[in-house]
Amino acid sequence: MLDSRPPIHAVARLREERLARATKPFVARGSRGERCPQCRVQVDYCLCAWRPQVPSRAGVCLVMHDVEALKPSNTGWLIADVVPRTSAFGWSRTTVDPRLLALLADPQWQPYVVFPGEYAAPSRVVDEVRVEEGRRPLFILLDATWTEARKMFRKSPYLDGLPVLSLQPEQLSRYRLRRSKRDEHLCTAEVAALCLELGGDAEAAAALDAYLDVFSLHYLSAKRRLPLDLQDAPHAALRPYLADAP
Repeated sequence: MLDSRPPIHAVARLREERLARATKPFVARGSRGERCPQCRVQVDYCLCAWRPQVPSRAGVCLVMHDVEALKPSNTGWLIADVVPRTSAFGWSRTTVDPRLLALLADPQWQPYVVFPGEYAAPSRVVDEVRVEEGRRPLFILLDATWTEARKMFRKSPYLDGLPVLSLQPEQLSRYRLRRSKRDEHLCTAEVAALCLELGGDAEAAAALDAYLDVFSLHYLSAKRRLPLDLQDAPHAALRPYLADAP
């Protein structure tokens, strides 16, 4: 395992908080072998050296369902790796983290709830990002299964007054670790990349897309005990966004 230890980010902190509350160990589905504590991939397939370093203006706020931060296949972790201004909060139907409310009220941000427009009142729905002078976009992503995300959207009244950014992705999901029953349902990192592009952070969007492809490749190769080719197309696409290319 390469000894590359980036500072702990928001999803890693949320994972630690969730583990501290756990009454029994969390065992990931199909878990075999030791995982790198930094990237969550099995140590022989460590991803740490492939973490992109790119600037971004936008922020991402992940509102995560109960065990999402514990799942090694979760792609919200990748967003926090790439976008420095990423926040992560656990979701509860009955309570809300006061730090989340403070973030939504911070005047430096212009929040957008990213969700299909068909589930919101038409007056709330927008399809482009328009930011007032002196503010930056904050994309609020509900990180959960599709069934859980719909419940979270309905039962989070603190989000009700915010505009809903409805995406119309032209490509089907490429994420292969956990599949939705509908191809048009993108994984969280794919949604974030589309948002970053809409918000004017094209380089960060491209880096996150490339990072997702390499993460998926490392993860599945570890699961199937397949060799990695670090000179293949996914690694080549990510290499320009690295500070020190492997």
